[in-house]
Amino acid sequence: MAKSSFQRMGSSIHVPSVQALAASIANPADVPPRFVRPEAKADPVASDGESELPVIDFSRLLHHRFSREESAKLHHACADWGFFQLINHGVPDQAMEKMKADIAEFFKLPLEEKKAFAQLPNSLEGYGQAFVVSDDQELDWADMLYLITRPLQSRNIDLWPAQPFTFRDSLSCYSMELKSVAGTLLEVMAKNLGVAPEEFSTIFQDQPQGVRINYYPPCPRADEVLGLSPHTDGSGLTLLLQVNDVEGLHIRKGGNWFPVKPLPGALIANIGDIIEILSNGVYKSIEHRAIINAKEERLSIATFHGPREDSVIGPLEIVKGYKPKYVSMSYKEFMKAYFSTKLEGRRLMESLKL
Repeated sequence: MAKSSFQRMGSSIHVPSVQALAASIANPADVPPRFVRPEAKADPVASDGESELPVIDFSRLLHHRFSREESAKLHHACADWGFFQLINHGVPDQAMEKMKADIAEFFKLPLEEKKAFAQLPNSLEGYGQAFVVSDDQELDWADMLYLITRPLQSRNIDLWPAQPFTFRDSLSCYSMELKSVAGTLLEVMAKNLGVAPEEFSTIFQDQPQGVRINYYPPCPRADEVLGLSPHTDGSGLTLLLQVNDVEGLHIRKGGNWFPVKPLPGALIANIGDIIEILSNGVYKSIEHRAIINAKEERLSIATFHGPREDSVIGPLEIVKGYKPKYVSMSYKEFMKAYFSTKLEGRRLMESLKL
C-alpha cells in the first residue's frame, strides 16, 4: 500500500474521545478548561438572512444552453465568497443517504469498537483528532474519522470501519461520485481562470482525495467551545455534506461570521489553499469554523480533493501576470507546514505571500 502525505502527518499527542467526555458531563462546570474558548463568542455573527451563499446549479454547468451563464456565476462565487452551495449535482440520493446512515451508526458504536480504528502515532488517518501539537493547547469539541479514499492504492482498509457492515461500500461509492463532481468543477474553474484544462488535470491527476467525518457532541457551554477552530482548507477543493439537520458551519467574510444554512440535498463547496495559490489569489480560500449546539449532536463529512503528491504549488503563469503573490513550494512541503501547527485562521496562507 502506497502512503500519501496525509497518512504520514498527524499527532502523537493523546486526546480523549470528546463524545465520551460529553456523555459524562453532568453540569456546565465539568467542561475541562482546555475546551473553553473565549474567542468563540467574541466575533460578531451576521443575522439570519443578512447574506446568503451563492447557489450553483451543477446541471446548468453541463447544459450547452446555460453553461456560460452558470460558469460566470461559479467564477464570481469562487472569487468573491470562496464558498457556494451546489445543487443538482447528480450524486444519487441513495449514495448520500447510505453514507449518512452509516456515519450515524458508526458514531453510535461503543467507544472501544471505534478505537479499533484509532489513529496510529504520527498519522492523521483513522479515528481521533487532528492538529493537536502540544499538551497544553486549547482543544476543539469534536471527534473525527479521517480516511484516504484516493488514489485507490493509498487506501488503508484496516482503518475503514467494518461496522456498520455497509460502511466500506458506502464510502467507496460516495467518494467515487464526488470525484466525478469535483473533476467537472475543476475543469470549469480552469477555463474561468484562462488556464488550459489539461494543466489543471495534470496538477490534480488521479484526484487525490481524503474524507474527514466529523462528530460534534452537544455541550452545555456551547457558546464557549468550538467544534473546529477557524481555519482554511489545505486542499484544492472541498465538498461538504451535512449528515443531520443540525447547523454549525460559519464562514468569515468582511470581519463577520456568516452561518451557512445548507439547502436540502446540496453539497457545500469551498476553495482550498491550493487553488488560491494556483490562481494567484483570484479565487479565495476562506476562513471557516464549526460551532456547537447545546442540545443536539452535529455530523458532517468533508471530502478534500488535492493535487498530485509530487506537484509544485505556486501561481500559474497565465494567471499571475507580472507579479506572483505567493511563494512556490512542493506540495509535500506545504502539507508538512499545514499539519505541523494548530489551526489558526489564515496564518499559514498569509505567511506564504510575497
